[in-house]
Amino acid sequence: MNNLISRMILLFITLLLSFSLSSPYYPTVHEVLRSKGLPAGLLPQEVDSYILHNDGRLEVFLAAPCYAKFETNVHFEAVVRANLSYGSLIGVEGLSQKELFLWLQVKDIVVENPNSGVIVFDIGVAFKQLSLSLFEDPPKCNPDGVLKKKMRRDRGFEAQI
Repeated sequence: MNNLISRMILLFITLLLSFSLSSPYYPTVHEVLRSKGLPAGLLPQEVDSYILHNDGRLEVFLAAPCYAKFETNVHFEAVVRANLSYGSLIGVEGLSQKELFLWLQVKDIVVENPNSGVIVFDIGVAFKQLSLSLFEDPPKCNPDGVLKKKMRRDRGFEAQI
């Protein structure tokens, strides 16, 4: 009986130490966006790391600048910064969007009403409303700027934009 109690105590201590020494869980930046009422696809898959400061400043680090496509082409700098609050990224730096032939800096991104299915991008000269469904999944980011549409396998070619 004494041997059984000492084994149980040893097992309990081992389990306690293994839980206390295990690394803490840190959410991905995409999970942080979702928890703040924003879609995960506002930032690309290729995020290396991020810092969320106590005052809400968010700094997102990518390995290199890259291009992705939502409704239009977008360019991410190697560092993207913004003030994160529920439903918004305000004062965005490091993200630009192509409109016609111009690259315009995205200033703010806001989801005022999640039930509306709309997200608003402030690009300085205009407010652009887009469907939230465009941002459900983080996009693949291409460092060389060539954004390709899905391959037409039946014809054996790729369309480029």
